[in-house]
Amino acid sequence: MIDLSWSHILIVLVVALVVVGPKDLPRLMHMVGRWLAKARAMADQFKKSFDEMSRQAELDELRTEIQALRNERPFASIEQSLHEPVLPSDAAPKGPAVDDGAEAQGRDVQHDAAPSVPVPLGGDVPPP
Repeated sequence: MIDLSWSHILIVLVVALVVVGPKDLPRLMHMVGRWLAKARAMADQFKKSFDEMSRQAELDELRTEIQALRNERPFASIEQSLHEPVLPSDAAPKGPAVDDGAEAQGRDVQHDAAPSVPVPLGGDVPPP
């Protein structure tokens, strides 16, 4: 960048005042301000278009990578194994499990999972 100190700026302003004159100096400064604003707008537009082109190039690269992965399908066997059942269909339980030995010996068999005595949440179970 251009390194300007206050003394350099003051010299340029004095020369402009002498060359242009005090009457036309405000008009000159207004024109210079417009040119600087246009230059900044063009620089911003260039930066935005450059960023957009780089973003588009990255998106195109990602699209080609995704398409290549879809064509290769390296995890197809894993996907297929995830959709298979864990238990074979003939080994799946058909109803609730019942202990036939306990019923044959005349003991009461409870078929519900709820305990008959409430258990406190503290962890200690009181004696029955």
